[in-house]
Amino acid sequence: MEAPPATQRPLTVREFTQRFSATPRGARLARRFARFELDRWGIPYGGDVSDTAALLVAELAANAATHGRVPGRDFELVLTLTPRGPALSTLSIELSDTRTEARPPSPADITPPPPDAESGRGMVLVDALADRWEVRDRRRAPGKTVRAELDLLY
Repeated sequence: MEAPPATQRPLTVREFTQRFSATPRGARLARRFARFELDRWGIPYGGDVSDTAALLVAELAANAATHGRVPGRDFELVLTLTPRGPALSTLSIELSDTRTEARPPSPADITPPPPDAESGRGMVLVDALADRWEVRDRRRAPGKTVRAELDLLY
């Protein structure tokens, strides 16, 4: 007698892409859109994963609006939820701006700023919240992309 086939969750990759103006308002909208989209994907609004993702999007979007802003150019948010097995998925948060210079430090170069510094805490926060992150050249246009990933266990 043969064993019945193992049941497996369908492997559906979900993706959301949206451009926002490189302004404080655009950064707020990016955070809100991200939370609503994650809720549509079954990641509850206000849950731990949603809150962590919202913090990452907020920080990266604020950096894009403040440090990566090029007048007349938008920044782009891409969220991707990729199943990795029956109980694991990866949420990828990519935020791209069109400024090629002024790259943030790499994960290996992150150090907390002095207590009296007025800036420099954003990427420390990203480093603390994300399971992995990197800075790379933007794929389809000039600029850079910061990609942060969260491992989700079910």
